[in-house]
Amino acid sequence: MTVPLTRLAALDGLSPLFIGSGRAVVAAAVAATVLALTRQRVPSRNQWARLAVVASGVVVGFPLLTSYALTQAPASHGAVVIGLLPAATAVMAVLRGNERVAVRFWMWAALGAVAVVVFAALQNGGFESPHWADLFLFAAVACAAAGYAEGGLLARELGAWQTVSWALLLAAPLMLALTGISVTEGPPAGTGVQWLAFAYLSLFSMYLGFFAWYRGLAIGPMTQVSQVQLVQPVLSIVWAAVILHEHVTWATVLAGLTVIACARSAVRTRLDATRTSGATTRGAS
Repeated sequence: MTVPLTRLAALDGLSPLFIGSGRAVVAAAVAATVLALTRQRVPSRNQWARLAVVASGVVVGFPLLTSYALTQAPASHGAVVIGLLPAATAVMAVLRGNERVAVRFWMWAALGAVAVVVFAALQNGGFESPHWADLFLFAAVACAAAGYAEGGLLARELGAWQTVSWALLLAAPLMLALTGISVTEGPPAGTGVQWLAFAYLSLFSMYLGFFAWYRGLAIGPMTQVSQVQLVQPVLSIVWAAVILHEHVTWATVLAGLTVIACARSAVRTRLDATRTSGATTRGAS
């Protein structure tokens, strides 16, 4: 529900800067309380550096970029572009783990990216002038993928909820400053429904949702767990129709299915290679 509720909160209501930064401030306050009450071990210097990658990706980059993008792009459109996340997460996991993969993996990942670019271009009237909202969405996908991959690795050392909690705490000063800037530009004003959407984004999208997500990535393998994200564009498009009453065209549905198919093929190629390698190793032993 993150994409449609971000669109709902930003649609003639709360400013995108306030939505993107304010939700992190609320989540960081909750995280700081939980960390203090449970007296968690403070991360090492190396872990703080890696937490900076997580914070940059999922606390700062993705929320801010999507908040600005969804002031212009429909939620269903954003869902299709963000449908690249499974393949992007798998790519980041491969790069972070220095793994060798088959050419087919890169082929399917690239094909999914091309499908999204073509869809975005056709929706915006051609390739001559890329819409800034799509550029923000592509950047948001890259940020989230990096944050997911590094967060999944860190969760094996710190724990799932601890990883997102420390990342929120690390980014808190910056996000608090940005929230202050947004308030000085104009006091946040929205309807009751928009404030409820903001509350959901703060507590669930920004914090509680990562408890299960990073736990799953930590159990891994991350390329396999990333397949769960294949349902995200479908659910986002459905919720966009239900909550925002957006008219979902056949082009959007077709593009979404194409992106999902490409992402699934990329991930499955990686999994098949892993199984084959494992079988070969067992046979040799």
